[in-house]
Amino acid sequence: MSTALLCPGQGAQHVGMGKDFYAGFGVARRVYDQADRALGFSLSKICFEGPEEQLNKTDVAQAAIFVTSAAIWETLLELGKAKAPEFAAGLSLGEYTALHIAGVFSFEDGLKIVRARGQLMQAAAEAGPSTMLALLGADEPTAAAICAEAGQGEVIVPANYNTPGQIVLSGAIGACERAAKIAEAKGCRSIPLKVAGAFHSPFMQSAAEQMKEVLAGVRFTTGRVPVISNVTGKVHGDTESIKALLVDQVVSPVRWCQGIETLRGLGVTNWVEVGPGRTLTGMMKKIDRRAPVETYATTEGLTTTAT
Repeated sequence: MSTALLCPGQGAQHVGMGKDFYAGFGVARRVYDQADRALGFSLSKICFEGPEEQLNKTDVAQAAIFVTSAAIWETLLELGKAKAPEFAAGLSLGEYTALHIAGVFSFEDGLKIVRARGQLMQAAAEAGPSTMLALLGADEPTAAAICAEAGQGEVIVPANYNTPGQIVLSGAIGACERAAKIAEAKGCRSIPLKVAGAFHSPFMQSAAEQMKEVLAGVRFTTGRVPVISNVTGKVHGDTESIKALLVDQVVSPVRWCQGIETLRGLGVTNWVEVGPGRTLTGMMKKIDRRAPVETYATTEGLTTTAT
């Protein structure tokens, strides 16, 4: 039986996340304190106290989720509650957490990367009004047909293939509004998402181009654990390929469901979500409702003696 570690992406953040780990475990405090020093501001205070509007900003949320997930993981390791998994995967931003835990780059370099990524994506979102729309009950051909009909000269593309029947679209505001009406006519539900912009779409091209420069300045090493690429839905290759795919990831759809199927094909039977929220646990249950998933988002069930 193999185990895969799952790391959440943007949207999992919430005020108060990680506060119990910080209060209860010295190893978690060290992770947050290291991040605060590196960033030059108190990310930990924003995680623990908000305000929510600031935490939800893309340039803050991405670093906050990365740091919180790392703090939880380091705590689990110290307590003996976790061991190196056979595989790892992360949703969008979470792919960076998975790569860090796999040993591809250090915590410091990972924080540098995700902070820059968040800033670049926030800037790209502010440069052109855009949004995202979740479709429920749509398969891949239906989502493609909705985009083709809704576009009318504007950008709209599939951005996330999350689970069977759940696909997220990303694009111009008008195109997403038209897509919602078309989806309803096709018997699908749609939910507008509260996001800064059209992530994983051509609207993020400027961010992708600059991410290439950011990643070029960071040393990657061969990981100890295979990690799934969001772009291909398959296991990452060598370090240069990882960098290239991380650039593509900014403008390409996240093939989460395909990645999970790849892991199942490789013999993964147990799943562990580490980080704020339970988003990936919920998705996993929609992919395979019988799949055993352990979720570590709070200290509930852990020994709470400070270390």
